[in-house]
Amino acid sequence: MRILLYNIRYATGTGPAFHLPLPGAGYLRSNRQVLTDITQFVKSEDPDIVGLVEVDTGSIRTGMVNQAEFMAQELGHYSIYECKYGAESINTLVPIVRKQANAFLAAPRVHGERFHYFDTGIKRLIIELELEDAVIFLVHLSLKYRHRQAQLRTLHELVRGSAKPVLLAGDFNTFWGDHEIYLFMQAAGLKSANTASLPSYPSHNPRRELDFILYGEGIEVTDFRVPAVRYSDHLPLVCDFEVRARAASAAA
Repeated sequence: MRILLYNIRYATGTGPAFHLPLPGAGYLRSNRQVLTDITQFVKSEDPDIVGLVEVDTGSIRTGMVNQAEFMAQELGHYSIYECKYGAESINTLVPIVRKQANAFLAAPRVHGERFHYFDTGIKRLIIELELEDAVIFLVHLSLKYRHRQAQLRTLHELVRGSAKPVLLAGDFNTFWGDHEIYLFMQAAGLKSANTASLPSYPSHNPRRELDFILYGEGIEVTDFRVPAVRYSDHLPLVCDFEVRARAASAAA
């Protein structure tokens, strides 16, 4: 199977124009061409599962276009998405912000989703996608180190509590790369598919490893790439994997 992870920054694009007329002003406007380019790139990779971080589900920024549903329709997939802040967050009352989400796009044969939430941080959503013989979690961790550490504890409990082999994907905001999550990976029994620690941010000159696809016992990674496409400020991750027969049999 192939999973593609991509923080698309709401298809707002990159470059100097993003910061005009004010720094970060690009967050207030989406670009349909950028969304189309991202969709075509994803389609060319032919993934079974797509994990999208920073997707707009239909605000005035996109002209009420749900980016997850748009991409899913073009790919022939179905979409699973949810606001990343949690139902009790004040952010759900703020225009544009309340439509900021994470999403899975999955082939029709993939089904079974659940939503979990961290107790700390602003971005609290955890999406769990259950496959026939594995489980995938999608996250976008906090910018604050203290909150990230608390969130990793929650993820440890979810990973260790899974009866099936686990993949954990997302934007971890780890400014020190995999060094910051080393103890978490050891405790949770996870390894990084990115064995060379290839950076994914910023896309125009990658220096930091913020995005991860981690995998546990029973998963075999057969290929991993960080394509050099610059439709977002992050680069995408592409990972091919197999679930070992013994692990799949035990999960059943």
